[in-house]
Amino acid sequence: MSLRNYLNKIKPAFEEGGKLHAFRSVFDGFETFLYVPNTTAKSGAHIHDAIDSKRIMSMVVIALMPAMLFGMYNVGYQNFLAAGKPADATFFSIFFYGFFAVLPKILVSYIVGLGIEFAWAQWKGEEIQEGYLVSGILIPLIIPVDCPLWILAIACAFAVIFAKEIFGGTGMNIFNVALVTRAFLFFSYPQKMSGDTVWVASDKILGLGYTLPDGYTAATPLAQIGQDGATTTELCDMVTGLIPGSIGETSVIAIALGAVILLWTGIASWKTMLSVFVGGSVMAFIFQAADKTPIPFYEHLVLGGFAFGAVFMATDPVTSARTEGGKWIFGLLVGAMAIIIRVMNPGYPEGMMLAILLMNMFAPLIDHCVVQRNVSKRMKRLTSK
Repeated sequence: MSLRNYLNKIKPAFEEGGKLHAFRSVFDGFETFLYVPNTTAKSGAHIHDAIDSKRIMSMVVIALMPAMLFGMYNVGYQNFLAAGKPADATFFSIFFYGFFAVLPKILVSYIVGLGIEFAWAQWKGEEIQEGYLVSGILIPLIIPVDCPLWILAIACAFAVIFAKEIFGGTGMNIFNVALVTRAFLFFSYPQKMSGDTVWVASDKILGLGYTLPDGYTAATPLAQIGQDGATTTELCDMVTGLIPGSIGETSVIAIALGAVILLWTGIASWKTMLSVFVGGSVMAFIFQAADKTPIPFYEHLVLGGFAFGAVFMATDPVTSARTEGGKWIFGLLVGAMAIIIRVMNPGYPEGMMLAILLMNMFAPLIDHCVVQRNVSKRMKRLTSK
């Protein structure tokens, strides 16, 4: 018996009057994850595309795979490098060390986040929403590898409840859920999100890697710039990503592969993505010309979470601008604001997280202004005839 036939056989038990009707939302969520649903929208829904949301989310997860896999390798590489034993490592020992270091964070993210969404759907008697499929993988990729699991669990619960569910669930949230998780971690547990010791996994895992001494340090290039006004990291390493940093944010090459997938499938807007880089480039060039930044303007685009944020965060169709003109404005302001925060605030060398969250708040206003401008132009054309 095929899986489709088996689901059809047990489905009546979950429908109204069935013994398991109380768990209808769980069954619907599992069924629509495996198969395209028969219905695409219900009354009151806003249809943006012919493809259903679960397929969009699945494609974004696929686009994140290069950054995630490289991040796992880099976690192992940084551990062996910090121990002074890179020559003793093989490709597989490096990768599997990183795999086993990152996997618990992915599991905690999904178990906590999806657990709350399942419980929330059961409580309200609604279908399980699919938005956390992407947030669940994004969250582990934007945190330091040494972030404790219990702290990650608290942050995921806070973000799902207060940044998503209280607004009405998937498609209704104002702020990017993954970035709210990171912001909660940054402001509630700053010692676990910054400094020179959080970017390298410090324990031996399943016989792989090394337990590092207490005095080891591994500052990110942006942290070095903030502290010393310079960095010893070469541009090649910035692009390839073999540097300390958040798990999935270091490799521009891996992020670019994800960008190609998103653009080729039409999931992400090239206007938003491109305008973030344009806005960041222009602002970084201005600061470089004013001698306010010690690195060339183009290095800002390949350091920290700038590229990752531009590709996977700023293009979020829920929390970014949706009008075509608004996408340009939104992206330009995100890129410019990220560089302003980096350069003008020595205590916070990253900038991308706060820039996107700030512009999430203004995205509806940007769209409103664009729409009203179009309405005004059309009215003028009508009255002039």
